[in-house]
Amino acid sequence: MQRTVMKKLKEWKTKRNRKPLILKGARQVGKTWLMKQFGADCFKNAAYINFDSDVRMRQIFEDDYDISRILRMINIETGVKIQPEETLIIFDEVQEAPKAISSLKYFCENAPEYAVIAAGSLLGVAIHEGVSFPVGKVETMEIHPMSYHEFLLAMGEEGLAELLEEKEYAIIRTFADRYIHWLKLYYYIGGMPEAVNDYAENGDITSVREIQKQILELYEQDFSKHTPDTELARLRMVWNSVPLQLAKENKKFFFGHLKQGARAKDFELAIEWLLDCGLIGKVYRVEKPAVPLKAYVDFSAFKIYLSDVGLLGAMSDLDARTILEGNQLFTEFKGALTEQYVYQQITAETEYTPYYFSANSHTEIDFLIQKEGNVVPVEVKAEENVKAKSLQAYCKKYQPSYAVRTSMTDYREEDWMVNLPLYAIENL
Repeated sequence: MQRTVMKKLKEWKTKRNRKPLILKGARQVGKTWLMKQFGADCFKNAAYINFDSDVRMRQIFEDDYDISRILRMINIETGVKIQPEETLIIFDEVQEAPKAISSLKYFCENAPEYAVIAAGSLLGVAIHEGVSFPVGKVETMEIHPMSYHEFLLAMGEEGLAELLEEKEYAIIRTFADRYIHWLKLYYYIGGMPEAVNDYAENGDITSVREIQKQILELYEQDFSKHTPDTELARLRMVWNSVPLQLAKENKKFFFGHLKQGARAKDFELAIEWLLDCGLIGKVYRVEKPAVPLKAYVDFSAFKIYLSDVGLLGAMSDLDARTILEGNQLFTEFKGALTEQYVYQQITAETEYTPYYFSANSHTEIDFLIQKEGNVVPVEVKAEENVKAKSLQAYCKKYQPSYAVRTSMTDYREEDWMVNLPLYAIENL
């Protein structure tokens, strides 16, 4: 597998004032593989500790934060001779050892010459529950499921991926059918590395769904294991409602769809927990499309997306044929999958924070991003039916310098907007 985040990891390695690095992200997005691969590719050796299974290593952090003692113990435990700049020290499932998280402060202050990388799928929850986090002494990096670009690389389509990077739209148009073929498969398979790898090796769509169901089952086990009984029912309600909320024409998250009389304050903790785990993402409404967008956020109105489009399909029990070939019954939910896909690519492949805008029922813009001092509206169309009434109304009123409609049609520029193919959304 090729992950674009590997480039960022290499930049971190050579940084002058490097701090220990924490990888955040949902379970099964490939954090462990990334750390081990990074160690193999860029260091002489790597000392790997998994705090979930290694009780002895959990205990060595309980005594004190003497880094030379800790390094010696890691050396004995792993059999790896630890040398500055040559060894990558890997702390996996670090949420199971709160003192190991705290130790990163002392690695930063007293032993910055050692490269230390840590990860944990429930790290956000651990911090939320009071684990001391070394603020200012570590760097963090969010790891997402594989993007469509990475998916193309995994399928051996380096040429198609390169064309997207180079924005060669005249040539891209020639291969539109290939891009759309892989895009529909990506809607089904998604970006969870195990599912992508399985399809790349076996080409079996059936086993992909089994893997996705297993991942969803793991998440359910985490709910039971790590949340208090008082919150468990609410958490499951929020989690199970996401496909339903996205299937609506108005995709704003409505608490009334969870149960009759549900109030926002009753579900705040459940939503926070899912956010901390990286299982969902929140996109807030802005009251005014102006710079900076952050200043105009309406915190009471938001949409919730899953971390992965393939998991959304699995939760919704969509079979491969429906997604790949489509039918009348699927038309409405296609919009949910497409919007989930666009959200996923914006968060994985760009530096932009997505928001949305709705002035009234006639002017709802699926996403707004802030780019080079401008607010860019993005309207998402699932197919080739590209009447963009909301975008037209928005552009007429707010006169943006750049507007995007993304659909299955080819790239083209018009006076008032650019049509960007869905498979090229990374070039937003």
